[in-house]
Amino acid sequence: MEILSFTFIDIFISIVLASIMFVLGLSLTANSFKNIFLFPKAFFIGLGSQMIALPLIAFIIVTFSNLPDVYKVGIIILAVCPGGTTSGFVTFLLKGNVALSISLTAVNSLLTIFTIPFIVNIALHYYMHKDVALHLPMLTSIIQIFFLTLLPTTLGVILRSLKPIIAELLQKRIKYILILLLATVYLIKFFAGEQNGGTGITASEVWTILPYAFIFNVACFVFSIFFGKVSRLSIRDAFTIAIEVSLHNTTLALLIGGTLLNNQDLVKPALIYSMFSFWSAVIFSLITIWLYKNQLKNETN
Repeated sequence: MEILSFTFIDIFISIVLASIMFVLGLSLTANSFKNIFLFPKAFFIGLGSQMIALPLIAFIIVTFSNLPDVYKVGIIILAVCPGGTTSGFVTFLLKGNVALSISLTAVNSLLTIFTIPFIVNIALHYYMHKDVALHLPMLTSIIQIFFLTLLPTTLGVILRSLKPIIAELLQKRIKYILILLLATVYLIKFFAGEQNGGTGITASEVWTILPYAFIFNVACFVFSIFFGKVSRLSIRDAFTIAIEVSLHNTTLALLIGGTLLNNQDLVKPALIYSMFSFWSAVIFSLITIWLYKNQLKNETN
């Protein structure tokens, strides 16, 4: 079995992410997932957007950019790590379809065990002329998905079914603490030196990567909203998918670039993306909700 080394920051991030999934579970019941199976259209549109559209969007943006090749590959790595715990949390805060978000996170987490090595190896060969046999350790990945996503969510659902009053109180009191903890984690990751689990990123690197990271973020959100409306999804499902598509699993991107490929430069696009994508997803979603507020009101009634 392949053994991965993790810093204290990595472990802290994992604890915070698992806690977020537990809080999301507190907002759900078993029936919350019923419509996903009865009406799977939104699920498959979201999954297709994540698995196919995101890598294509990223390839187009970086191919026409003047970024160094290592950062181009870093953005590709970011693109193939769609969804994650934070997207479910934003969906929860904005009263989106949390069950859809969690379902997409769970399934794409399993699929990326196979899609990430395939696409990242192509990017490494095309942009950096490196043939690296990248693979995600399957057992480790499945264990991580179980403990960070499925188990805490299930425990939250169970607690809600047994003690709904306690679940409601925990939701209200913990969610804002978790926002602060998540922000703290990424600030440490951003400013810490490499010896302390950071990337040693410089200001010039931030300004080099930031414009293209932001363009990628906007393109992800706009595409998913447009495609969702063309596909005649409800606006609630459309902006839920948009959040899932535009908020990437940057923790997984950090693992791939920093730990598996042992190149901190590959990590920097994901790290910069993580510094603004939470807030941009919230802002874009609020704008979308405002534009379609009457339709959204009818859907939630």
